[in-house]
Amino acid sequence: MSAWRLLLTRPAEECVATAAALAEHGIQSASLPLLAIEPVAEKPEQRTTLQALDRYCAVVVVSKPAARLALEALDRYRTQSPPDQAWFTVGAATGAILQQRGLNVSWPAIGDDSEALLALPQLAGALEVPEPKVLILRGEGGREHLAETLRFRGVEVESLELYRRYLPDYPSGTLLRTLRSERLNAVVVSSGQGLMSLRELAAADWRDVVELPLFVPSPRVAQMAAQLGAKRIVDCRGAGTAALLAALREYPEPAF
Repeated sequence: MSAWRLLLTRPAEECVATAAALAEHGIQSASLPLLAIEPVAEKPEQRTTLQALDRYCAVVVVSKPAARLALEALDRYRTQSPPDQAWFTVGAATGAILQQRGLNVSWPAIGDDSEALLALPQLAGALEVPEPKVLILRGEGGREHLAETLRFRGVEVESLELYRRYLPDYPSGTLLRTLRSERLNAVVVSSGQGLMSLRELAAADWRDVVELPLFVPSPRVAQMAAQLGAKRIVDCRGAGTAALLAALREYPEPAF
């Protein structure tokens, strides 16, 4: 049995799957979802965009909610992707959702972020067409790094927001009570927005939270955590369960 007892903070459905995978490796966890997800109201441009996928040489899907909602919308509109269209995701879990639909999907083997995707040779190949145009499917308020970098490379980029994330309404002190009652000794966040929700919920208790190891998905989020005062930051180099397990194996187990 591992000495780790982790606080998981992803959306509820993902916490359940991660907790089950961790339990198979003898790792205890408790869940406090810090990101809830709801679809945005459907607008006419959503149908217009998704019914004209053949305008894009590549479609980038940034998350599992975006993948699921996009496929649901394509079903409603009775629209299919062109057979040779290139689809991209930032991680394997999102890619698997699209792959099950038979789409031509690629994702980075290492790293679950925009930087890893931008370095992917398959993406560079897909953009080698006259006047390349890319569609990004994402949530409200997502990072602009991917779109900005592609535009800098001369690519026309359109973004379609399919959902919004928000911090659920928890009573004051919930975070610290959960950490103490479950005797947890580390916290896991899967995104920059998840980290900011953690900080917001902690409020005055943040000084206690920063004493615990904080597992994050990327160098960017690690830098954010450092700026917020986190003292023991572990970069998993990926947001998936496999990356988390690898980081847990490499980082010394706690003595308590």
